[in-house]
Amino acid sequence: MTRALRLLASAAILAAAPAAPVWAQETARDFEFAAPADAPQTFADLIETVSPAVVSIEASGTVDPQGEAPDLSQVPPQFREFFERFGMGPNQPRERRSQGSGFFISADGYVVTNNHVITGASDITVHLGDDRHLEAEVVGTDAATDLAVLRVVDGGPFDFVELDRELDVRVGDWVVAVGNPFGLGGTATTGIVSAINRQVGPGQAYTDFLQTDAAINRGNSGGPMFDLNGQVIGVNSAIISPTGGNVGIGFAIPSDLAAQIVDQLIEAGEVRRGYLGVAPADLTEDLKMAMGLDEALQGVLINQVLSGTPAEAAGLENGDIVTAVNGEPVEGARELTRRVGAFPPGAQVRFDVLRDEEQRRFTVELSERPEPGEENAAAPAVTEGQVRMFGMTLEAPSEEDRERLNLGERGLMIVEVEPGSEAANEGMRVGDAVLEAGGRDVTTVVEFREAVEDAEARGRKALLVFVASQGGQRRYAALEIDENN
Repeated sequence: MTRALRLLASAAILAAAPAAPVWAQETARDFEFAAPADAPQTFADLIETVSPAVVSIEASGTVDPQGEAPDLSQVPPQFREFFERFGMGPNQPRERRSQGSGFFISADGYVVTNNHVITGASDITVHLGDDRHLEAEVVGTDAATDLAVLRVVDGGPFDFVELDRELDVRVGDWVVAVGNPFGLGGTATTGIVSAINRQVGPGQAYTDFLQTDAAINRGNSGGPMFDLNGQVIGVNSAIISPTGGNVGIGFAIPSDLAAQIVDQLIEAGEVRRGYLGVAPADLTEDLKMAMGLDEALQGVLINQVLSGTPAEAAGLENGDIVTAVNGEPVEGARELTRRVGAFPPGAQVRFDVLRDEEQRRFTVELSERPEPGEENAAAPAVTEGQVRMFGMTLEAPSEEDRERLNLGERGLMIVEVEPGSEAANEGMRVGDAVLEAGGRDVTTVVEFREAVEDAEARGRKALLVFVASQGGQRRYAALEIDENN
């Protein structure tokens, strides 16, 4: 049979086939969708329009190898290589050079890029698409959001693009990234918004990133991410990659946040953030259970009020639950940190707090956030006998322990923790101290037992304890109560 006859025979068979059942037709219709009417056939016009505003950046400077290296111990391994290759890790050479990207946001030469691209640089050169190489000066930097603003004084006016200040993106929206990967110069890649509100490692309390599958590689840092209207919706900043190359997971600082930071850097050369002075924690289900709270309650638990801070001066206490800031609900620790940081130092801010099942309101005058490592952290505490519960052994501290940990008159030392036990699962460690149990101070093992018995009598399924670590941090934990305790 010839090919033509085979095709005719196949067509006849298809024509004679019974129609799909009604339910299948309905299901098919349910999943039908039309391609967007404005879906681009090409990105060429967009890229041609915005590319003149995108620049490559070369930065160089002398680095003292004996200087204190940034602490990257808390940075996840997949991100560590990304930061180290820009000279942010230990054992860096004396001469530091880096390449990145940036973009003009004004005709008079203001350029946005990443802080890590120009950190420690004494000489910064901006390379334009028309082959001009112009010197740039630093206007201001913000390490907390990894943003920097440069200024090219000579050579203007410049083509520029605008940051979207009212960002409204959805997962699946098209994006175009333009930058300087591997020092190649103007390069464009496309993809979609893969996720929003991504948290990328510790130390990024002020940024929830946009995630994209548009190819972002070394040298793209600081470059713009555009929507189909040519608006900058993100500043490319980080990647996850075991090899250093693109694997389809890149992150950008959202443009609305970037616009706020850029405005402050241009106006004042720095970003000043309000400071409350608490160690916040997410209000998890087990904590709600241990504290006898409504499961629907949203808020942030104050693990610790730091001494000498606005929070202490205003009367906030350990165990308070912040439910709103200036009347707006707050749900997570990171959100509270960002909300407080968005206020300037000196601002009078209202905090709605749940304490002892009563709603209270405190007005706090925020101070200026101290530099990392300068925060005032209170110390742990401990006292008497020995008891083993929840898979840990507690006893009174020695005088040496008191002096070493700077302890007060309350608390019990954790001297043993069984692997896999409830205490171990909640992060208890030998050398930590239990300061409170069931909402009251414990100074003896008898008081600790009584706290457990009281929690059981009240029908609680978990015991709320307040723990002081050897590092000086304090936090609440919920230890599940069972018949073995």
